[in-house]
Amino acid sequence: IAEKVKARYGKDRTFSVPILMLCAICGRLGEERAAWRRVLPLPFEVAAIPRRFFGAIRLPVVSYALPALIAIGYARFFHAPPRWFPPLRWLRRLCWNKASKMLAAVQPDTGGFLEATPLTSFVTMALGSSGQGDHPVVPPALEFLQRSVRADGSWPIDTNLATWATTLAIKSLAVGGGVPEGGREPILKWLMDQQYQEIHPFTDARPGGWAWTDLSGGVPDADDTPGALLAIHHLGAGRDEVRRAAAAGVNWLLDLQNRDGGIPTFCRGWGALPFDRSSQDLTAHTIRAWLVWREEMPAKMRRRIDSGLRRALRYLEQCQDADGAWTPLWFGNQHVEGELNRTYATAKVLLALAEVDGREFPSVRPMIADGKRWLLAIQRGDGGWGGGAGCPASIEETALAISALAATGTRSERGVRWLLDATDQGKRFPASPIGFYFAKLWYFEKIYPQVWVVDALGRALGGREWESPPPGGDGDG
Repeated sequence: IAEKVKARYGKDRTFSVPILMLCAICGRLGEERAAWRRVLPLPFEVAAIPRRFFGAIRLPVVSYALPALIAIGYARFFHAPPRWFPPLRWLRRLCWNKASKMLAAVQPDTGGFLEATPLTSFVTMALGSSGQGDHPVVPPALEFLQRSVRADGSWPIDTNLATWATTLAIKSLAVGGGVPEGGREPILKWLMDQQYQEIHPFTDARPGGWAWTDLSGGVPDADDTPGALLAIHHLGAGRDEVRRAAAAGVNWLLDLQNRDGGIPTFCRGWGALPFDRSSQDLTAHTIRAWLVWREEMPAKMRRRIDSGLRRALRYLEQCQDADGAWTPLWFGNQHVEGELNRTYATAKVLLALAEVDGREFPSVRPMIADGKRWLLAIQRGDGGWGGGAGCPASIEETALAISALAATGTRSERGVRWLLDATDQGKRFPASPIGFYFAKLWYFEKIYPQVWVVDALGRALGGREWESPPPGGDGDG
């Protein structure tokens, strides 16, 4: 069991250690001491180190799994302390006091760490198994878990993705005709209220970003922040208060940019694991946000945006695969070898590159051409798209591919036909599990097929040319 779990997750211990811990607690890994030695250790004592040094110590879990690192790291130490060099045991035991306080400090008012059922559950069982059942974080965590169970007995991964879902809807409506005038003001106010105005206790992130949820367990990140910037531009561009909020968000993203020019999710240079490194789809999303607000920013900030844009484009150019595709961070496909959804990433990068001035940045032209060539090459004979060549088609992936092609000048009539048939002419939207949380915990989101179909059809109506018909096909017009 232990070897299979370790092989599944590799160097990233974010989920392998909690799963092994659960197996040890339940008696599935042998006798207690031997079982816990099969649970990989985590350095819970790093919680005593100032956050600015986290990038240097190369955490074995993703940055926003800090509560698991503390609680499970201590549980493993409690059940299987080092057998050599007693002073090391004493030193680690002394560190628990500070680490314990840090764990309480990062727990949100709702009780759920990151509003996430898995993370909150793992932290709670770790504390309960290691003599810490009376720890201050346990009662609020248990209340969170009891409160968030659904009527059918299941739990969502996160309590909600309210901010993320709202910005997705606004962006798709902006393409498909716009948000009706009467509905703009309340949505704009709600989105503006979600922007962080203080340093975040979890990641030490500065004010200016947005998280995926409106609840206190969210953490500002580089996918929700550009999404919010694009949405508030559609809803309130030209207004002073919106411009000020946008400036804070643009600055937040500029400060987050890594040395390689890419954009990480939460923290600049925190770790070596994929979810802490620069991301191609997040970098593309950030480019779109910078571009849409550039002309409304002061001259000094425009210069910063231009510098950041050049570095981000170089990063995307260097990351493009030899076949023309890009690789995402937060989305996958279970039918692809390696489970990475290159259709998603390639579509998102092409959408961003389509908005870049090709005369000012000529490198985007060959990048676009190669990316489009890859998307067209993996289109299925029935007109749909999956996560890669030979994969079953989904509404989400087909819509994303249609949007990307239309944005770069090519409409796919076969793709549109497939999309209309799959949605019963826009009346049903079965969702596919193309999303994955960190460490490949899969999920589907009901709004994804809806918003991406609206975006795809809106863009397809405004494209400039149709793709060539397939051999033996009935022709595209």
